[in-house]
Amino acid sequence: MRAKRLRLGAMTDDQLLEMRLCDLDLSLERTEVKRRFNRICREIAARGIEFRPHIWLSSEWFSPDGVPGIAIPFYLAHGRLIRLEQKMMHFAEGAAERLGLKILRHEVAHTICTAWRLHYRKKWRQVFGHFSMPYPESYRPKPSSRDFVHHFDGWYAQAHPAEDFAETFAVWLRPRSVWRRQYHGWPALRKLECVDELMKDIAGTTPPVRSRQEIEPLSSLPMTLRQHYKRRHRRYGSDWPDFFDGDLRKIFSDEDRFSRRETAAAFLRRTRPAIRDHVSHWTGQHPYTIDQVLRDMIDRCKELNLRLAMPQRDAKMQATLMLTVQTMNYIHGRGLGFAL
Repeated sequence: MRAKRLRLGAMTDDQLLEMRLCDLDLSLERTEVKRRFNRICREIAARGIEFRPHIWLSSEWFSPDGVPGIAIPFYLAHGRLIRLEQKMMHFAEGAAERLGLKILRHEVAHTICTAWRLHYRKKWRQVFGHFSMPYPESYRPKPSSRDFVHHFDGWYAQAHPAEDFAETFAVWLRPRSVWRRQYHGWPALRKLECVDELMKDIAGTTPPVRSRQEIEPLSSLPMTLRQHYKRRHRRYGSDWPDFFDGDLRKIFSDEDRFSRRETAAAFLRRTRPAIRDHVSHWTGQHPYTIDQVLRDMIDRCKELNLRLAMPQRDAKMQATLMLTVQTMNYIHGRGLGFAL
């Protein structure tokens, strides 16, 4: 059954979750993401680069190797699916205007790199490194490093040379960017100047790679939305280590003198959205992953019968710090390396 006939906006969550991705019958036309994409294309054209990547709907954001195009997650094609994504994953990546534009500038950088084969150029390799270097399963970012620009949260430019280039390009492309002043005295300025030189080199030229192939288009994906979200939950969920009871007891207490205070579990449930979003913002980790850790914290607080033992503002700050530390522990080695 085609989703168009059922009217997505009138469907329940369970009805939507039983739909196959290939049956959603969605289009990018007249969507916010298409409007933003057109805006980015105008930004490119204003720099003299005669290039418009092709875009298509798929299960998530990506720009495939060898194809100068961008896959857009299907939920951005319909408001009802954005709401479902937010419910299932606590976050709809790219739905908000500011982040949506940042993602598109980053992905467009990958398409330009592919279209002109920039990563084969000596200048590119000297500045950014080797494109062929394997992507790490995790990486150890250096928050204080000035060798990289800051575009996405989580110091994403440090993940791989390809991402370093894409993040640098995104900073360079942004309208009214004052990157020369902002990064004055930083080693990262050399990377921005390299991007500036490379873009001047290709301005007015025709890219040698012009494939319009669509990789994993929505129409080819037979899984249901329920299956899709199960996969995503497995991907962003983690086998987190047990939380240190001592860390929780630094914030909360099981002493009788606090027996009339709010329970730690209730406090964490109440402040959960704010804490989760704050930690996700600063670590760059998906909110769904963060939420799994918070669930474990809440469950452990119940088991230990903990209650508030300090002012709420201080407890919220300490809980945020503990969650951040545990998140970074996972990033840097599945629970090893940091202590609260």
